[in-house]
Amino acid sequence: MNNLITDIKSLELETIKNLRNSKSTNTLRAYQSDYNDFSLFCSKNGFQAMPTQPKILALYITHLSSYSKYSTLKRRLASISILHKTKGHYIDTKHPIIMENLMGIKRTNGSNQKGKKPLLINDLKILINAIHQSNEKDKRKIRDKALVLIGFSGGFRRSELVDIQYEDVEFVLEGVKIFVKRSKTDQSGEGMTKAIPYFDNEKFCPVSSLKSWIEISDLKKGKIFDVSDKSVALIIKKYANYAGLDSHKYAGHSLRSGFATSAAESGAEERSIMAMTGHKSTEMVRRYIKEANLFKNNALNKIKI
Repeated sequence: MNNLITDIKSLELETIKNLRNSKSTNTLRAYQSDYNDFSLFCSKNGFQAMPTQPKILALYITHLSSYSKYSTLKRRLASISILHKTKGHYIDTKHPIIMENLMGIKRTNGSNQKGKKPLLINDLKILINAIHQSNEKDKRKIRDKALVLIGFSGGFRRSELVDIQYEDVEFVLEGVKIFVKRSKTDQSGEGMTKAIPYFDNEKFCPVSSLKSWIEISDLKKGKIFDVSDKSVALIIKKYANYAGLDSHKYAGHSLRSGFATSAAESGAEERSIMAMTGHKSTEMVRRYIKEANLFKNNALNKIKI
């Protein structure tokens, strides 16, 4: 009997370990940060955070709604639910008191998200020119140029971009193939390959820029770009500011959204954009396409004054 109890406890520990390993370290860190905020709310108001109840969650999201985006409320609910699962608890985040509350908040506050501005083709060129003209050391310029062009042309997330390893890169006749081992929407680690062709204009060619960086840095192994995911945003903001652009409007995601929006403006199909960005849902890609078509399919184009 004691052996059976020991085995069950071992199985429980292994199960919890598997639940934790199903998500990346960064994702788990984000979940924990979200949960900590909820735990603080509970502590201040005399509620039990683990396990919690739907009523307490409803009160929490009402509290959050006064200063947070609708998307933040949804994310916090998901984080709290997942952290409960890893501890062996279940919380019904689809409970009517939670869902009806969310619907009421959405009707009152709206759910529009104002993201950072996409880095479109013209601004991308301005940014690359700013890199060339900056006072940075030549080696740093070559790295930053490759980072920006590869990030844009591959529709990379920041985390994917800074995690590219030397062995993930393969130069071929047509351009370069970059293998992404794991991404936000690929938690199982199946991976995907992004193919980036040579550009006619070598000054803005991501393949040539990447080659130059690998050669000058004498890379033979390890990460291609020696920066953190937060550094990507800082690099973009630095050169945007140097170029006279409003740096507050841009961030690391501007490369990815800029690719998707620019591709949509050029007439690329939805599935082709998704094949490069790795989006699993069409919702976000269609938002980029809608943004790209604001002027292209504008009814005012038919009016001549």
